[in-house]
Amino acid sequence: MRRIPAGSVHLHDARRGRRWTVELESFEIGVYPVTEELFAELLGVPARHPRRPARDLSWLRAIRFCNAASEWEGHDPAYSFDGEEVTWHVDSDGYRLPTEAEWEFACRAGSTGPHYGPLTEIAWTALDGVSEPQDVGGKLPNLNGLFDTLGNVWEWCWDLLDPARYDDYRVFRGGGFEDEAFSVRASVRRGGGPRMHHDDVGMRLARGGFDTVDAAQGWSAGEDLERGARGMPRPFGWTPRG
Repeated sequence: MRRIPAGSVHLHDARRGRRWTVELESFEIGVYPVTEELFAELLGVPARHPRRPARDLSWLRAIRFCNAASEWEGHDPAYSFDGEEVTWHVDSDGYRLPTEAEWEFACRAGSTGPHYGPLTEIAWTALDGVSEPQDVGGKLPNLNGLFDTLGNVWEWCWDLLDPARYDDYRVFRGGGFEDEAFSVRASVRRGGGPRMHHDDVGMRLARGGFDTVDAAQGWSAGEDLERGARGMPRPFGWTPRG
């Protein structure tokens, strides 16, 4: 894990035409994406390629892995469950997924462009002609000392993507090994349902508790409710939950 100092990050939601700034407290984030090796050690599952990023993970599985990592090291779990409804206890010191704001701030490491360096030097993408993820740490890190925040595999975040349009879809960030350069940028947002699996989506651990309730590091439960009730256009045939 690497300690990221407090700071601010500018975010952009293209569909909603919104730009805003988030002030962040200091937090910790993984130097690498979670590897197959770590997944195997904590959950007792096979690791075919120990140093490659764990992938094909649903958001819910990533959340449960965070709790398993917390329990392994004796920390209070960050998440509790009511069926598939997940609550983040933001005062917990346990492992968790980063918020979108934390992820982008850690990825950018002070850079303001789409990449923190020449893409071929920092990220595994379609430019490399690979057909599967590569061992973590094979490209150059950013100035925070983090590897593979761009390329290799996308990484789940805590936040909802766009609840007015996509209901419970969660965000993943960073681009993957088969993505073109346009998709492998610090600002690109994509997402999927919490039970969906994607063969190019993995995770990166974060850690840090805050003296707040239902809001932290650019995320707010109240804002999620507000965003989900704005009556924005929805895909044809889509029905919101009651």
